[in-house]
Amino acid sequence: MEPSQSLPELVAAARANAKTLEDRIMAAQTPDGRVEELRAATVALEAQAVDIFTLFEARMQHHFRRGPFSRKLTALLSQSGQTDLAGRVHQYYLVINVLKHGKGASYRELLNTPGSKFAVNTSQDAAPDDAQQSVGLVDISFPGFFEGLTDTILDASRFLEAQ
Repeated sequence: MEPSQSLPELVAAARANAKTLEDRIMAAQTPDGRVEELRAATVALEAQAVDIFTLFEARMQHHFRRGPFSRKLTALLSQSGQTDLAGRVHQYYLVINVLKHGKGASYRELLNTPGSKFAVNTSQDAAPDDAQQSVGLVDISFPGFFEGLTDTILDASRFLEAQ
């Protein structure tokens, strides 16, 4: 049995996969309208983002007794003077929640956050898809989203491990 990979190793693998998906998204954004390819790559990138954030939560949960990991992490970071990192963790947590659950409290909070760096769509341009209700609610297909997400994950994990 192989030892499990470390969080930084898993993040590196996820980044490589996300880069491929981002390249597919960029290639599909052409005037010839490769809508199916664009949608498939976007759905895959959203799933990759949810997976890596969920893995981060699972690997770091032991730092807190019980309860909502991201809220406890954000509070600890704020109390420790790490307000920028706390804000980043909270914003990515909201985006991931929207990707997982669709329109709900996190979606409303993102909509009402002035100066949010994430584009939140107030209506679905894509055809309804019962299997993927959250697709397109938050645009994560722009260059740098996944890198920012994983940088935040790594920064937060280093903070927790140093505690």
